[in-house]
Amino acid sequence: MRAWLLWVGMFVLSTAVLRAYRDGTAVVYAVLTYLLVILGGSVSGGRPVGFALTAAGVGSIDFFFQLPYDTLAVGKPLDGVVLIAFLTTATVTTHLLAAERARAAEAERLAAERTRLVAEADRAEALREADRLKDVVLASVSHDLRTPLTTIKMLAEEGARRGEARALAIDEQADRLGRLVADLLDLSRLKGGALQVHPELNMAEDLVGAALRQLAGVLKDRTVETSIDFTEPALVGRFDFVQTLRILTNLLANASQHTPRESPIELSVHREGETLVFAVADRGPGIPLPERERIFEPFYRPAGAAADAGGAGLGLAIARRLAELQGGAIEYADRPGGGSIFLMRLPADSTPGVLVKS
Repeated sequence: MRAWLLWVGMFVLSTAVLRAYRDGTAVVYAVLTYLLVILGGSVSGGRPVGFALTAAGVGSIDFFFQLPYDTLAVGKPLDGVVLIAFLTTATVTTHLLAAERARAAEAERLAAERTRLVAEADRAEALREADRLKDVVLASVSHDLRTPLTTIKMLAEEGARRGEARALAIDEQADRLGRLVADLLDLSRLKGGALQVHPELNMAEDLVGAALRQLAGVLKDRTVETSIDFTEPALVGRFDFVQTLRILTNLLANASQHTPRESPIELSVHREGETLVFAVADRGPGIPLPERERIFEPFYRPAGAAADAGGAGLGLAIARRLAELQGGAIEYADRPGGGSIFLMRLPADSTPGVLVKS
């Protein structure tokens, strides 16, 4: 709007001045003056202002500065040529200036976009470097912690044999710290591609049995309701038994932390097409929707979690990465009636007679 007001005002002022001196002024001065006004209007206001000033200029030249004055009649053939030349020049100039203005605006936009992309690339590179350094530090610190932990554990065991009251607590905390160190090392190896898995044919029933035996000391008198679908062919999958056992025990241990002692933990196995599905359900409070993916991020702890509520938030992150390395997945779902279900999906094998249960 300011461009319109400015250049329409300039046009009116120019017309008034030229008209005051038209008797001693050739029409060429009016043409040149209007062209300058049209150029200025096109630069600042674009095509609409430029074309409007062009139309007004043609009318003003004919009405005010060509004989007979103050009429729209064309007195001589050359006057028509002047008007046509002015109209053509002004129109082409307006179009070229508007196109150049648009190119300049696009160039500015592209320059701003390039600056933004460069800044984002620099930031992403800085984040990658920080993440790499973090992994290096974690791996180094975790590795260096193993020797003092071994010493602490040996001293705690000696103290327990001598009947020292605090030795058992020290031994338990050393074990807990040892598990954290092992998780940190494994997370570093997973991110660096150094931790390998070796999938082979295994039976789901064997994996379930091994997980329950391994967690017997953790579960103690807790009830685990198992359900294995024997209506399907043998539930055989292609997975790394040791690493998958680690995933399943992690899910069961998490479920035991979030299930009331008097309620059972549910563990089921069934087949969905070419996938074995292990489902571990607890009867805890469940997980809010915004946190259902974040729980699989390393070191993530839900808001309001107690400082001593368990590990460092590495178990689910490691479990998901181990499952993905085997062509599987770890997913979260709501449990009907309240609670959470963690689903471990692994490739199934349907080759008949590959494994025979003894």
